[in-house]
Amino acid sequence: MGIAFDEKEMEVVEVSRAFRDAAVPIYKFPVTMKEAWRRMALDRKPLWFNTGVEVEGFFPSIIPDNTARGFSNDGGKRIPEEARGGKDMFGIEWVYVPVAGGSMEKPGTKRLFDDANDWKERIVWPDIDSWDWEGSAKQNEAMLNTDKFVNLQFLNGFGFERLISFMGFEDAAVAIIDEDQQDALKELFDKLSDLYVKLVDKCCQYYKIDGFLIHDDWGTQRAPFFSVDIGREMLVPYMRKVTDHIHSLGKTAELHSCGCNELQIENFIAGGWDIWGPMASINDTYKLFENYGDKIIIGVSPEPYDKANDSDDVKRAKAKEFVDKFCTVPGKVAIMNRYFAPYMEGVYAEEMYRDSRIACTS
Repeated sequence: MGIAFDEKEMEVVEVSRAFRDAAVPIYKFPVTMKEAWRRMALDRKPLWFNTGVEVEGFFPSIIPDNTARGFSNDGGKRIPEEARGGKDMFGIEWVYVPVAGGSMEKPGTKRLFDDANDWKERIVWPDIDSWDWEGSAKQNEAMLNTDKFVNLQFLNGFGFERLISFMGFEDAAVAIIDEDQQDALKELFDKLSDLYVKLVDKCCQYYKIDGFLIHDDWGTQRAPFFSVDIGREMLVPYMRKVTDHIHSLGKTAELHSCGCNELQIENFIAGGWDIWGPMASINDTYKLFENYGDKIIIGVSPEPYDKANDSDDVKRAKAKEFVDKFCTVPGKVAIMNRYFAPYMEGVYAEEMYRDSRIACTS
């Protein structure tokens, strides 16, 4: 049910530090940010054009991947730089690279296997039942008592990225198209899906969370790593196993997949993902919304305005034009691409919020 817009909502109650430290305003919303994101992502009935300030990313250190990659934020505080890196949940060691703002596998690290048929003998599976879930729950209870929508993130890849960490990129790229290794890979991806389903259950049992954001990069700056057919055969069925389980618990399933992956969009839909936020500089988010916005929620990125030279009237006109395009199409839903966050300020943000509130309830 829609809620009529009230001009009193335009009061800025907080400024959120978003992607790239952007100062995105939080207005006096008529419902909690948690409820607004849920309506948009699950019910596909947004109350305004969601910018991402509604979401809190959660990276509990109990999942070793989060510390290995340098993102764990227990209690709402990201771990200090000197503590980032270390072994992931499969024992693979990562090194944090400050200039990159993330981690890479430690140079010279021995690969677990170079032939996928050997994975059963080489992988030591994590015993997640032995992890101190109760201690982690207590440590994060206050942080998770928030009116924001909490997305718990799995960082080290759903399937293909995880395979890269096991084999290295070159061998992983060969294995996924090698008929002599594909059956073994399907077994591996299926077992990985079972692990992720169990992790989802543990997280839902011990944390007050609303959804999951799972990473799996599938492309380069120019094209996907592998064909659409390979993605559909080798990864989609196992993705669907996890996303179906997430949905059965009433949670959302968002995909983070870097690269020029426009060609893979139908696989992302078949994989059961609710949301995908493409890299805006190398994917045509407008085209993706136009063709698939009724099947998956796309993170779209407006054409940037000129901060220094555009007048307030021009900025407002551009915001209104954007709202008219993305908030008035029946059955289609989009969110703001995080790469546009530095522009979500001042009169542009005001016009975006006001116009989208009116459009979403008309």
